[in-house]
Amino acid sequence: MRGFARCDTEPSLPPRPSFSPAGRGSEALCPPRSPVRHTKRAIVLCAAALCTFGSLPARAATVEEFFSGRQIKFVVGSAGGGGYEFYSRLIIPYLSRHLPGHPLFVMQEMPGAAGMVAANYLYNIARHDGSEIGMVGRGVGIEPLLDPKDRGPRYVASKFNWIGTPQQEVGLVFMRLPSPIATMQDLKTHELIVSGTTSAAAPSYYPRLMNALLGTRFKVVEGYKSSQEALLALERGEVEGHCSGSVSATLRARMEPLIEAGKVKILAQLGREKDPDYPDVPLILDLAATPADRQILELAFTQQVMAWPLVAPPGVPAERIAAMRDAFDAAMRDPDFLAEAARQKLIVNPLSGEKIAGLLDRIYASPKDVLDRVAALSERN
Repeated sequence: MRGFARCDTEPSLPPRPSFSPAGRGSEALCPPRSPVRHTKRAIVLCAAALCTFGSLPARAATVEEFFSGRQIKFVVGSAGGGGYEFYSRLIIPYLSRHLPGHPLFVMQEMPGAAGMVAANYLYNIARHDGSEIGMVGRGVGIEPLLDPKDRGPRYVASKFNWIGTPQQEVGLVFMRLPSPIATMQDLKTHELIVSGTTSAAAPSYYPRLMNALLGTRFKVVEGYKSSQEALLALERGEVEGHCSGSVSATLRARMEPLIEAGKVKILAQLGREKDPDYPDVPLILDLAATPADRQILELAFTQQVMAWPLVAPPGVPAERIAAMRDAFDAAMRDPDFLAEAARQKLIVNPLSGEKIAGLLDRIYASPKDVLDRVAALSERN
């Protein structure tokens, strides 16, 4: 055990002094020491040494020593087949490459409640030493603000250690064709049935938010287990539309053939900025009627900025968090990583963990009247 001296054997006794009855010198006049008395004295000395060493602070393992030869549990807060899995599998080898000690990452899917199950696990159950991290749902950071009465989040978002996101996303509003709806303005008089997952996830929350702020008439059918199943419902004609939380490569590959075939149309973009690939599709922020409405939309779209967030539990030693953030940033610049991302057609537009934390701090410091209105909108829906 590092920093701790152990006494594993009995103290050895010195040989007795020779005693010759024929020659009564000084040796003969001094009787041999009692082995019992000597043993007690040696034990006392050993105990004293143990106390001395025990009182010294144990040397903490360096970052490299901690991670070397270790397995890191990497929790993915979504079912397989979507962007969370693809980005996680892409990042993990390069995170290991750039992290001191080069640990082995073991990925475990933990879907549920739009990534909140994984977030609750990391916050409350996982080891808080750096041996368990993960990629949680993008709404995890601001869900406690969007719906203060939601009992699902069992965490304080600001206490998480945010590591970074490989991509900042923009969502899209899809609609099946043919349809009497041509623009977002038409949604004020025509209902559009869209597929959703859970109330906290973008496909369900964004339509309700637009109904409240823009007067649209989205009808959300919830209960689909993942965004992939929700998209499949659109393809099958079970619903008339879908509000995606991203424009990831997997989504583009799936939807663009339908768009080119004239079977699906993009009505609007959901985010703080437009995706340059869709310059003619309106941004929802630009449709806000008042500056106050726009501010609420900007707050809600914060989760688009932290689209695929890597996070560590609270309480992890600061030097290990710094190492993980440095490794993430280095991975995002790694030529091999960028080449692999391009091969998989995954977009890389990263945001550091420090910037995510700073963004959340600013959002949580929003004026009370804005936060109260966000909460009221959640109650109304």
